[in-house]
Amino acid sequence: MHRCRCCAPCRGLLRSPSAMGSYTPQTPCAPRAARHPLRVCPAPRSLNTPYRKEVPPIDFCHIPVSIIKRSAGRSAVAAAAYRSGTKLTNEWDGMTHDYTRKGGIVHAEIMLPAHAPPEFADRSILWNSVEQIEKARDSQLAREIEAALPRELSGEQQLALVRAYVKDNFVDKGMCADFAIHDKGTGNPHVHIMLTLRPLKENGQWGAKCRKAYDLDENGQRIPDGKGGWKNHREDTTDWNDKGNVEIWRAAWAAYTNRALESAGRPERIDHRSHADRGLTEQPTIHEGVVGRALEKKGIISDRCEINRQIKADNALLRELKAAVRKLVQAVRNTVPAMARALEELRANMIIFQYSINRVRTGKRKFSEWLKSAKDIYADYTETVKQLKERTKEKKALSAEKKATPVLKILRHKELTQRIATLTEEIEELRSEKSRLLDSLSYKDDSEISHFKKEVADTEQAVKRLSVQEEKYTAELEKAFAEYDELKTQAENLDPVELYYARQDVREACERAAEGRIRSDSKNVSFWDMASAKQNVDGKLGLYGKEQRIREIEWKRNMQQRREQQQRKPKNRSRDLER
Repeated sequence: MHRCRCCAPCRGLLRSPSAMGSYTPQTPCAPRAARHPLRVCPAPRSLNTPYRKEVPPIDFCHIPVSIIKRSAGRSAVAAAAYRSGTKLTNEWDGMTHDYTRKGGIVHAEIMLPAHAPPEFADRSILWNSVEQIEKARDSQLAREIEAALPRELSGEQQLALVRAYVKDNFVDKGMCADFAIHDKGTGNPHVHIMLTLRPLKENGQWGAKCRKAYDLDENGQRIPDGKGGWKNHREDTTDWNDKGNVEIWRAAWAAYTNRALESAGRPERIDHRSHADRGLTEQPTIHEGVVGRALEKKGIISDRCEINRQIKADNALLRELKAAVRKLVQAVRNTVPAMARALEELRANMIIFQYSINRVRTGKRKFSEWLKSAKDIYADYTETVKQLKERTKEKKALSAEKKATPVLKILRHKELTQRIATLTEEIEELRSEKSRLLDSLSYKDDSEISHFKKEVADTEQAVKRLSVQEEKYTAELEKAFAEYDELKTQAENLDPVELYYARQDVREACERAAEGRIRSDSKNVSFWDMASAKQNVDGKLGLYGKEQRIREIEWKRNMQQRREQQQRKPKNRSRDLER
């Protein structure tokens, strides 16, 4: 199973596909190509690894839960139109959002609680009602949950899974739910679930989100605020906003998904818990995205996918290194060949580990550079859009003034015409600049710029995770160096010259094995990172001056042997003379 993005504990049994109704998928449009904002590079053919067997499915699920709010410049109507692939007009601001040409919309559906008005089954009426009831400019309009669907399930089974999950966890609690299943055929089927935040009264009218509650003392009496009133606070009318709900929804999604997989006879399972909660020491991988995986299928190396391969390799290496070190320290025999191989195998593992740390640092640098550049470009884009709106608004006002100005006012007509012409030229320049900035961010139009903040947040999270990984594995590498020192202590009774040459005999084979291991875990092997890893490890192990020290020992031994031979020669001559 693929990486799952979702949220929720399970209540009730999973309904069968037949119980949930028929499934009539829409015909999706052909998926359009998209470029990832992060830099990518073609994979050198000489470094490409042969096709490997399919790896076991990832059993971790991540479900993002977000709030659609006006303060972020968003609207519930626009979000619903985009997710359902429809054309909707927002009566709050008069803007029309047309996404009828958006491809990959497999199924869209609204599910309502029993006391909801029947007309809310119309998407436009539902979300415009939400927009109209929220008066503030910073109102929270809707909650969105995104969850990846198991590719192992059929379309009907996926729909049944979503319906059961939405009904039992949200609709039965009084929320109106609008969900859409997306699948462009690129291996990333997922569902967007939009939920209302305001409860409905029994008569079908919107209720209040919160109410005023007075603070009470130990006797249950109101507490004066010293201003002629009473101390009070706001409290929610429902428990929908409790922070603990996110973990509950994630656990429920994992439970419902696993039940659906079991019903389908599939062996795969997912787990909503983090690595830390599951007691695992592995570093979680970062979100690759459908674009990154599509690039990989075309033979182009995506930074995100490459770093995930590195994380997975490091996770496996961490387990192997710990086990290997314990085994070497406990079981090595004090013989020169055994000690030489143990030391060189441990050194080879350290080189792999140091190489992985170097690659993590390279990934952090690339992501940090992209963040800095992208934020600057986005700031320029925002300013350009602002100027474009101002010029467009001014041109519209001048055009209306020109239309209302009497024909006899020739001078005024001329001034207005010149100003309108100037504005038209400025507007075209701004549009050209906006297109250039969008292209710099690898977006085709304004509709895609809404993904920028999420892309930045994902990249910042990736940098944080890589930083944690670097610290974690650096600490483990230091422990390995300490174990190496312990092996060296055990080898003090062995002949250093004999041990040195024994290590030289097996070093090349161990290094080749280490390089082969790295190539099996990564499509893009960096020569410089490998050379740096060897240099760092050998420097910390103090191997650079080892050959000179060994030659000095050999020279001293040779000199000692010569002196002994010279001391024996006079005695032999004196014995010959006596004879």
